[in-house]
Amino acid sequence: MTEQPPSPNPAEAPIDPLSTHPASPFLRTEAPAPVAFASPPNAMQVVPVSSTWVLYRTQIEFGLAMLAYLMVLVGSVVVVQANPEASWRYVVVLFPVAPAAFVVWLFVRALARLDEMQKRIQMQAFGFSLGSTALITFGYGFLEGAGLPHLNWTYVLPLMAVLWALGAAIFTWRYR
Repeated sequence: MTEQPPSPNPAEAPIDPLSTHPASPFLRTEAPAPVAFASPPNAMQVVPVSSTWVLYRTQIEFGLAMLAYLMVLVGSVVVVQANPEASWRYVVVLFPVAPAAFVVWLFVRALARLDEMQKRIQMQAFGFSLGSTALITFGYGFLEGAGLPHLNWTYVLPLMAVLWALGAAIFTWRYR
């Protein structure tokens, strides 16, 4: 130990290295002396600011793209029904494909951002949906030949989406 009298200011006191008291297990666990600067702010005072856009960006973009698709779809249907004999009606009918393609791009981008486990679940759900849709439509094709009414092709995509959601629920439950 040192023979110097203790200094009234703890900041000016000499610091003994930890190796000077190797037999004392309590020296290292003593509370530190107060410091000359203020402590950091309380964690409850610092609230991170996060906007709705950042949290729900994918859902907002998807919703806006679907809204654009529906608006263009309704507009094109109204225009074609008002001009059934126009030569440009085939072009107008294809207008809703542009926002639908944007929806597909957003969907693929959202799938690419998933982690490996979620990608596996979505891939298996898609496989389930694809196979089930193929079996259902193939089977109904035979039933149409036996006399059931013809169904429009526009029912295939909603069927696939419902089966994808069912497959995602099944495989998510399976991997939990």
